[in-house]
Amino acid sequence: MLYNLINELVTLVKTYENSSEHPTEDIFDFQNWLNGHIKSDLKKSVKEPNWEGKANGRSADSVINTSLVHLYRYSKIHSKAAIADTMFSTPDEFIYLINLVSGGSMSKTALIKQNIHEKPVGTLIINRLLSKGLIEQQSVDSDKRSKIIHITPKGLQHLKENMENIKLASANVTEPLSYVEKMELITLMLKLEDFHAVQSAGKF
Repeated sequence: MLYNLINELVTLVKTYENSSEHPTEDIFDFQNWLNGHIKSDLKKSVKEPNWEGKANGRSADSVINTSLVHLYRYSKIHSKAAIADTMFSTPDEFIYLINLVSGGSMSKTALIKQNIHEKPVGTLIINRLLSKGLIEQQSVDSDKRSKIIHITPKGLQHLKENMENIKLASANVTEPLSYVEKMELITLMLKLEDFHAVQSAGKF
């Protein structure tokens, strides 16, 4: 038998009985209490960092949102340095090309949505890439209004020539983090992205 587990459960039941205002013998009431008890213990075990304004009530949510905005701006600074003296006008242009390399040819709408851009903004980026000959578009036989975007050999070559600088810019943004920290951050960032992708479905 799992004696240690049984002893731990008995201890938890005693804690539930002593700490709850209206303890009952209902298993679901105990389960709800246990979930809250575990969350409370986990929260106590988490070491909270200090941040500006914390003493005055500034929330963790506020800090996270501000940090994400700041990191985006730092990323743009590094990206702009990486594309200096290239055919790229903005970091979005090489990101669109990278999307086409990794995801293959796709519709104009899918490419814009993948980059979380509104249609007018995404269309401007695509038009700049078309004018530079870095991508091309073809009509779909079944629907002439739909356009499939392809990266051109010129686009592939230009992306290849500048990829080292682009990779260096990406590495500079995450420079202080260890491999383990990067994996942890990726897990958290993807969790946030997946949540907001569902919440924002149809808005872009």
